[in-house]
Amino acid sequence: MTTWITADEHYGHTNIIRYCERPFFDAEHMKQELVARHNAVVGPSDHVIHVGDFAMNEQLVSSILPQLHGRHTLVFGNHDRCHPCRKDHVAAKGRYLRAGFVEVVESLVVDGMLVHHMPYSGDDREKYHAYRPYDYGRVLLHGHIHGLWKTRGRMINVGVDVRDYAPVALEAIVEEVKCLG
Repeated sequence: MTTWITADEHYGHTNIIRYCERPFFDAEHMKQELVARHNAVVGPSDHVIHVGDFAMNEQLVSSILPQLHGRHTLVFGNHDRCHPCRKDHVAAKGRYLRAGFVEVVESLVVDGMLVHHMPYSGDDREKYHAYRPYDYGRVLLHGHIHGLWKTRGRMINVGVDVRDYAPVALEAIVEEVKCLG
């Protein structure tokens, strides 16, 4: 079993194609490609950590998640309905679990690294300041910033926009961390 990590798929978000200059014709084409690239690397018994912003429309979760290989954990992002910035986040968390996520959490620690949707700081989207993780000196695996950077200090972006639109093996991220020094 391999653990994979990914972020910012934004299923159903037509405008993200233009905002991030994604190489897709429309949201349906993006979905098909993201699912195909996911399933090309992830096996049925693998574990996948989605680091937020899975789908722009919560109703898409129950139709897309079963198409993806693996067991899925969601570290929620600001666009996921189960994020605490949303009014009905508690009820939404239950819906995400019923849709197939085995776990829905704000953050995780994996191999000594913090996993959280938001970077510590330094991006141009500071409006979610209250939801950012506190920097205790750990390496941070995050999303949220799309193509703004791949690594910055101890912050490693695992989002699809800098990872060829596919999950990356956690062991590859561990190797990247070793190169940070």
